Amino acid sequence: MTEALIAALFVFVLASFVGFEVINKIPPTLHTPLMSGSNAISGIAVIGAILAAGARETNLSVILGLIAVVLATINVVGGFLVTDRMLQMFKKKASV
Repeated sequence: MTEALIAALFVFVLASFVGFEVINKIPPTLHTPLMSGSNAISGIAVIGAILAAGARETNLSVILGLIAVVLATINVVGGFLVTDRMLQMFKKKASV
């Protein structure tokens, strides 16, 4: 394994642990209002994943980049769905 790959794996594992701890510490009442901010961050992650997949340095980087694009896209779409569902709760119901 090259030094660049080891460094990238180290950053990935460290970011995973930090991300888990940050998300785990957010109280449930603040989760949905923060989703709009996390959707913006996930959008940046999609762009970074596309750049990683498009570099085509090795087959492994293309595969990992593609996986990152798929997961980040799922995260963005899921975030918008959760935010939309939460906002629907605050709309007034139409009277009959």
